[in-house]
Amino acid sequence: QVQLAESGGGLVQAGGSLRLSCAVSGGTFSSFVMGWFRQAPGEKREFVATINRSGGSTYYADSVKGRFTISRDNVKNTVSLQMNSLKPEDTAVYYCAAAYVTTAQAMGVRVSADYWGQGTQVTVSS
Repeated sequence: QVQLAESGGGLVQAGGSLRLSCAVSGGTFSSFVMGWFRQAPGEKREFVATINRSGGSTYYADSVKGRFTISRDNVKNTVSLQMNSLKPEDTAVYYCAAAYVTTAQAMGVRVSADYWGQGTQVTVSS
Protein backbone atom coordinates (compact mmCIF):
# COMPACT_ATOMS: atom_id res chain seq x y z
CA GLN A 1 0.00 0.00 0.00
CA VAL A 2 1.13 3.53 -0.72
CA GLN A 3 2.00 5.50 2.40
CA LEU A 4 2.63 9.21 2.82
CA ALA A 5 4.40 10.52 5.91
CA GLU A 6 4.48 14.26 6.67
CA SER A 7 7.04 15.91 8.91
CA GLY A 8 8.22 19.40 9.80
CA GLY A 9 5.15 20.86 11.45
CA GLY A 10 5.35 22.78 14.70
CA LEU A 11 5.00 26.13 16.43
CA VAL A 12 6.26 29.28 14.78
CA GLN A 13 5.78 33.03 15.29
CA ALA A 14 4.03 35.18 12.70
CA GLY A 15 6.46 36.22 10.00
CA GLY A 16 8.54 33.11 10.47
CA SER A 17 9.22 30.17 8.18
CA LEU A 18 8.67 26.45 8.25
CA ARG A 19 9.42 23.66 5.80
CA LEU A 20 7.17 20.62 5.55
CA SER A 21 8.29 17.38 3.96
CA CYS A 22 6.38 14.32 2.78
CA ALA A 23 8.04 10.96 2.17
CA VAL A 24 6.24 8.53 -0.14
CA SER A 25 6.70 4.76 0.04
CA GLY A 26 5.02 1.69 -1.43
CA GLY A 27 4.46 3.11 -4.90
CA THR A 28 6.09 4.78 -7.85
CA PHE A 29 6.48 8.37 -6.70
CA SER A 30 7.02 9.83 -10.17
CA SER A 31 3.62 8.50 -11.28
CA PHE A 32 1.77 10.77 -8.84
CA VAL A 33 0.63 14.32 -9.04
CA MET A 34 1.38 15.61 -5.54
CA GLY A 35 -0.23 18.23 -3.39
CA TRP A 36 -0.53 19.93 -0.04
CA PHE A 37 -3.88 20.70 1.59
CA ARG A 38 -4.81 22.07 4.98
CA GLN A 39 -7.70 21.98 7.42
CA ALA A 40 -8.33 24.32 10.33
CA PRO A 41 -10.62 23.33 13.23
CA GLY A 42 -14.27 23.49 12.17
CA GLU A 43 -13.32 24.23 8.56
CA LYS A 44 -13.32 22.26 5.33
CA ARG A 45 -10.12 20.87 3.89
CA GLU A 46 -8.71 23.38 1.43
CA PHE A 47 -6.23 23.43 -1.41
CA VAL A 48 -2.79 24.90 -0.74
CA ALA A 49 -0.49 23.83 -3.58
CA THR A 50 -0.02 21.09 -6.18
CA ILE A 51 2.80 19.98 -8.47
CA ASN A 52 2.79 17.79 -11.56
CA ARG A 53 4.73 14.55 -12.08
CA SER A 54 7.88 16.12 -13.47
CA GLY A 55 7.81 19.14 -11.18
CA GLY A 56 7.51 21.50 -14.13
CA SER A 57 4.07 22.89 -13.28
CA THR A 58 2.84 24.18 -9.93
CA TYR A 59 -0.43 25.70 -8.72
CA TYR A 60 -1.13 27.69 -5.57
CA ALA A 61 -4.09 28.95 -3.65
CA ASP A 62 -4.35 32.74 -3.84
CA SER A 63 -3.92 32.97 -0.08
CA VAL A 64 -0.39 31.51 -0.21
CA LYS A 65 0.97 32.80 -3.52
CA GLY A 66 4.30 34.53 -3.07
CA ARG A 67 4.78 33.00 0.38
CA PHE A 68 4.72 29.21 -0.11
CA THR A 69 6.68 27.07 -2.56
CA ILE A 70 5.97 23.43 -3.40
CA SER A 71 8.74 21.25 -4.80
CA ARG A 72 9.46 17.57 -5.38
CA ASP A 73 12.48 15.31 -5.63
CA ASN A 74 11.80 12.27 -7.82
CA VAL A 75 15.04 10.62 -6.68
CA LYS A 76 14.40 10.92 -2.94
CA ASN A 77 10.63 10.38 -3.41
CA THR A 78 9.69 13.46 -1.42
CA VAL A 79 7.55 16.54 -1.82
CA SER A 80 8.14 19.67 0.24
CA LEU A 81 6.31 22.86 1.13
CA GLN A 82 8.44 25.84 2.04
CA MET A 83 6.30 28.30 4.00
CA ASN A 84 7.57 31.85 4.50
CA SER A 85 6.01 34.97 6.02
CA LEU A 86 3.62 32.81 8.00
CA LYS A 87 0.40 34.31 9.32
CA PRO A 88 -1.88 33.18 12.17
CA GLU A 89 -4.50 32.28 9.54
CA ASP A 90 -2.10 29.65 8.18
CA THR A 91 -2.65 27.63 11.36
CA ALA A 92 -4.04 24.23 10.37
CA VAL A 93 -3.27 20.57 9.97
CA TYR A 94 -1.37 20.21 6.71
CA TYR A 95 -1.88 17.08 4.60
CA CYS A 96 0.28 15.65 1.85
CA ALA A 97 -1.64 13.94 -0.96
CA ALA A 98 -0.95 11.85 -4.08
CA ALA A 99 -3.17 11.34 -7.12
CA TYR A 100 -3.15 9.21 -10.27
CA VAL A 101 -4.43 10.31 -13.67
CA THR A 102 -5.03 13.98 -13.12
CA THR A 103 -3.40 17.37 -13.55
CA ALA A 104 -1.99 19.48 -10.77
CA GLN A 105 -4.65 22.12 -11.42
CA ALA A 106 -7.53 19.61 -11.34
CA MET A 107 -6.24 18.05 -8.13
CA GLY A 108 -6.37 21.42 -6.43
CA VAL A 109 -9.81 22.34 -7.77
CA ARG A 110 -11.33 18.99 -6.77
CA VAL A 111 -9.57 18.81 -3.37
CA SER A 112 -9.29 15.11 -4.22
CA ALA A 113 -6.56 12.49 -4.07
CA ASP A 114 -6.01 8.73 -4.11
CA TYR A 115 -3.76 8.73 -1.05
CA TRP A 116 -3.50 11.03 1.96
CA GLY A 117 -0.98 11.42 4.74
CA GLN A 118 -2.03 11.62 8.38
CA GLY A 119 -1.27 15.32 8.63
CA THR A 120 1.11 17.53 10.54
CA GLN A 121 0.09 20.45 12.76
CA VAL A 122 1.28 23.95 11.93
CA THR A 123 0.54 26.62 14.52
CA VAL A 124 1.41 30.26 13.87
CA SER A 125 1.29 32.55 16.90
CA SER A 126 0.82 36.32 16.80
